[in-house]
Amino acid sequence: MSRVKGKAVLVTGANRGIGRAFVEELLAAGASKVYAAARSPEKLAALVEGNEDRVIPVTLDVNNAEAIEALAADLKDVALLINNAGIARFVGLVSATSIQDARDEMETNYFAPLNLIRAFAPTLKENGGGAIVNISSVAGYVNFPVLGSYSASKAAVHSLTQGVRAELKAQGTHVVGVYPGPIDTDMAAAFPMDKTSPNVVAKEVLSAVEEGVEDVNPDPMAVDFHANYFSDPKALEKQIGEMLPQ
Repeated sequence: MSRVKGKAVLVTGANRGIGRAFVEELLAAGASKVYAAARSPEKLAALVEGNEDRVIPVTLDVNNAEAIEALAADLKDVALLINNAGIARFVGLVSATSIQDARDEMETNYFAPLNLIRAFAPTLKENGGGAIVNISSVAGYVNFPVLGSYSASKAAVHSLTQGVRAELKAQGTHVVGVYPGPIDTDMAAAFPMDKTSPNVVAKEVLSAVEEGVEDVNPDPMAVDFHANYFSDPKALEKQIGEMLPQ
């Protein structure tokens, strides 16, 4: 049975980047309904146009736990949750002027997915188990000091994914961790390197959901990074550690 075709899906951070690509690729893959969540749903107008019967804009601040609970109470048909919303403040851990950026990144990148999973896990169970997708990063494997606190938050997502996978196995929920490298989005605009299309990433992830794959390295850099990490993690740590914050 498909985990995508004919299913209702909730995508956070759907207004741009990988989130927007997920909405487009879910429609192409035959999802029956896509709840496209964003803090400013008016930014979803182009996605909704022509797909009014399948793309439902949802107002959601993922850092508002009460709003998440209210949304879960309303959306009882969700069978796939895609935790995509995230932020990066491009600061180090020690060199940052305060730890506020680190707190903000942890709230959005870690606590928000945790709250969404806790809120929607019963719904997924009622709908046959379903699936969850968590967007981590190659920075979740090894800390990039130029993105020190962001890396820490994505490492937390990596651990979250493993823990949730274990806890929800009994109810039949398939949990996918995604570890992209540089993707052609606004977040990566400052990095002068080859970048993968967000639609390529979304297609790769949805294929993994259907095929029962648990860990996805959706672009060439991510594939190489993953191989190097498991070959010699300390050497990779030292190499990436040279990318110091200014």
